[in-house]
Order: sequence, then C-alpha cells, then structure tokens
Amino acid sequence: MAAINIKEVLSLTPQLLHIPFKRIWSSYDEKADVLYLNFKKPSHADDSELTDDDIIIRYEKGEIVGITVLHASKRGNGNLVQS
Repeated sequence: MAAINIKEVLSLTPQLLHIPFKRIWSSYDEKADVLYLNFKKPSHADDSELTDDDIIIRYEKGEIVGITVLHASKRGNGNLVQS
C-alpha cells in the first residue's frame, strides 16, 4: 500500500473548499506531467482555452467542466483559475 502524507492532504482542504464544484475527479499522467481535474462526469468539452500559465480550461455549453494543468510537477503554490 502506498504511503500518504496526511499533512499535505489537509493543507489542500481549505483550497478545495473554495472551488465552486462539489465533486472533483483527478488523474495524473506522470510521463506527460499533466494533471487532469474534472468537475463533471461524464463531460464532453466542446470548447477550451489555453491560459498564459499553461492551464487548459475545458468548457461544455459555456460552463467549465474541467482543467488540465500542464507541467504539473514544476508548479508551486499557485492561484485558482477564475473565469
């Protein structure tokens, strides 16, 4: 079984509570160094936007359904994406 750092998980809690989505699914592609966060399952994005800081915001019918964080392991404590 993998070890988990509870303090790191707890440090995320306040940030997660401020995200305006009740459910969040995540996956990480280590080889590509990409973190995927989905706020709707299933989601079928029909549009996307690449921000200046290499985050892809995915939309379905004008609503955010997920974000893709490129170069995920190289990021420090950043700000939440706002639309």
